[in-house]
Amino acid sequence: MSILLFVMFGLLIFMMMRKQKKAKAAAAEKRSKLAPGVEIMTNFGLFGKVLSIDTEENKILMEISPGTTATVHSQTVAKIIEPADEVEAIVPDDASSLTLNLDKTPDAPESVEDSLERLKNENNKDN
Repeated sequence: MSILLFVMFGLLIFMMMRKQKKAKAAAAEKRSKLAPGVEIMTNFGLFGKVLSIDTEENKILMEISPGTTATVHSQTVAKIIEPADEVEAIVPDDASSLTLNLDKTPDAPESVEDSLERLKNENNKDN
């Protein structure tokens, strides 16, 4: 019985050490990606671009909008926003695709009597 208890205790310690190692690796990866010009999101939902990083005081100067800056603690960085791949618009070589179906004449507008008759028929179908 005591052997089982020691095995479970050892497993618990192993799992805790493994979790700490993964968290430390994720923090190191985040620090390596953090550089001026990178888009980030803070823990409190503030999005911005990193202007400068002060590693001695753990401060990040970020630009929230053009001309507006905020200083945040470096541990508040929740996520580094990866730049999205730009999808190129497909532009035809000629203008023929822009004029498709323009030679069609629009349908004649429905008269008031025709509209009333159509609505009556639609209402009768529901009942």
